[in-house]
This record gives sequence, structure tokens and C-alpha cells, in this order.
Amino acid sequence: MAKVHFYGTGRRKDAVARVFLVPGEGKFLINNKPAAEYLKRKTLEMVVNQPLEVTGTQGKFDVHAKVEGGGLSGQAGAVRMGLARALIEADPNLRPSLKKAGFLTRDPRMKERRKYGLKKARRAPQFSKR
Repeated sequence: MAKVHFYGTGRRKDAVARVFLVPGEGKFLINNKPAAEYLKRKTLEMVVNQPLEVTGTQGKFDVHAKVEGGGLSGQAGAVRMGLARALIEADPNLRPSLKKAGFLTRDPRMKERRKYGLKKARRAPQFSKR
């Protein structure tokens, strides 16, 4: 018999997360490491767990996430979105609560491109009168 699992993709900035939900006892792995060990900060750990808290499904699923690109904060946001999408796949009745919390909305903010004549997107070279 095939193993039951649910899938969701999340993106934020340059980070992309592929999140798999499997019915289980609540293990949370990101890139084959426990979430606390991978994310290093309690705030990012809270961000990643928000969809489970809002829906009251903590301890019902094992979460396996593969994340690449971006920094830790962007990766945490991507995992949160992927987890929310996977939860909807598992139970479509959870959609209103996740939508209301804003976990299904893609954050469109991206790094601004560098312009010629400048050092960064807006940072101009140092000005000297002489």
C-alpha cells in the first residue's frame, strides 16, 4: 500500500520550500535536521509552526521540508507557506482559517535590482566636493 502524504510548495524572496506532510506524531524536519537545529532562532521556529497552531493540528503530522535559496528568514517564510498549502491538501476545511491568518498569500517583496552608476540598488558612490 502506498504511504499517504500531502505536498505543498512555498516561496518567499529567493527561497523555495517543498513541504511533505505525513500522518504521524509531530516530528518537524527541515533539510533532514530538526527545525530548532536548522533555524537556530526561536522566532523563526514560531513562524514555521504558525499554520499548525492556527489549525490545531500539532502532533498529528510529521513535516519534512526541503528548502533551498535565500536566507534563513526567507526559508522560514517559504516553509510556512508550503506547510499551509499541504494542510489544505490534507483537509480542505482548514482553508478559511489559514487564508484569514494570511499564510496562503505569496509575499511579493523581492530584492531590488542594482542600477548602473550606483554601488547597490540605491546606494550612490561617496560624494567629495574636491
